[in-house]
Amino acid sequence: MLELLKAGGWVMWPLMAISVIALAIVLERFWALRRKTVLPTGLGDEVREWARNPHLDPKHIDALRENSPLGEVLAAALDVRERPREIIRERIEDIGRHVLHRLERFMNTLGTIASAAPMLGLLGTVIGMMRLFLGILDHGVGDMTQLAGGIGQALITTAAGICVAIPALVFHRYFRGLIAAYVIEMERQSMALVDTLEATANEAAQTSKPARRRSSAG
Repeated sequence: MLELLKAGGWVMWPLMAISVIALAIVLERFWALRRKTVLPTGLGDEVREWARNPHLDPKHIDALRENSPLGEVLAAALDVRERPREIIRERIEDIGRHVLHRLERFMNTLGTIASAAPMLGLLGTVIGMMRLFLGILDHGVGDMTQLAGGIGQALITTAAGICVAIPALVFHRYFRGLIAAYVIEMERQSMALVDTLEATANEAAQTSKPARRRSSAG
């Protein structure tokens, strides 16, 4: 490995650095984007049961907000549960944008690495070919050691850039798809909660009408 680094020239060092960064991002995202962390099982059903209670404890809503990204979105709906449906949806969308931004953390960096690694490899290729032709100018075509060194540097840096870029691109696409699936599920759970809040409000309104009639008749 050390011999390959030396043969590839200085371009190998930034390639090694971004490969370490990419690995760290991939491991961190695998940990942060676990389904049980983002979308705890049964949380949506539990919150919809809470929503049927007209008197919710603010401490429960705060605990829900700290529970998970899904909990944060649902808590935003509960904060304005007595407002019209449009206001509730606007609040969910506002909080959802912040949650999505956190879910996409480091995605731009990983995508940049996937794009930059082949370019660094190409730069090493160009430097290797320049070394090759300069060697030919200085020593002629008879010095095979000089020729092999230039060609070797070109091939090593190209291969290294591709080896860094392919996994980075694969994981970038994978995490993007995973986040998109999470967002769709959070939207579904949020709309189900909005429907529950609206139904609960309608039931409360229907219940209060006979009570008002009886009081007016009395």
